[in-house]
Amino acid sequence: MQNRFYSVYKCDSACFQPPQHYQIIPLTPLTYPKMSLNIGDNAPDFSLKTKNADGLKDISLSDHKDKQPVVLLFFPFAFTSVCTEETCSVRDDISSYNDLNAQVYGISVDSPFAQEIMAQKENLNFPLLSDFNKDVSKSYGVLYEDFIGFAGVSKRAAFVVSKSGVILHAWSSDDPKQLPDFGAIKDALK
Repeated sequence: MQNRFYSVYKCDSACFQPPQHYQIIPLTPLTYPKMSLNIGDNAPDFSLKTKNADGLKDISLSDHKDKQPVVLLFFPFAFTSVCTEETCSVRDDISSYNDLNAQVYGISVDSPFAQEIMAQKENLNFPLLSDFNKDVSKSYGVLYEDFIGFAGVSKRAAFVVSKSGVILHAWSSDDPKQLPDFGAIKDALK
């Protein structure tokens, strides 16, 4: 008989409030946490869609190369309590990022159409990018394999990418209720 290790964890999140229950999940190489990118790594380039009144638009990380640093804020789902708190917090402090000449993007696996409605409802003043195909979350190492029964959801994570495309700040949490340290993000931009 093979020895197996099991992890018992409580299933709950700030973005959704399902009934409290416990699951026993065998730990296999597929369920071990994957490493995200680290400070000093080159940020993987990407092209994602955003949607506003003018229509769909492609945004690429490389559009900012040699021009300005970029803040990438990954979040699980649009219209959820902690995700709304995070995006509204950035909205209310966008002048700090502008003063540091940084472009801020929110990224989730929601469709660009759902993100547009969220941006309108919350009066967001920075673009939300749709990683609907989950490629960017995967390349940055911040994709849940299973998040409260949904396969392939972005973790809450924050990256600061320099003008030259190098990661200056990297943070990811398996706890969807934990917000990034916005002070540390701004410090990395200085």
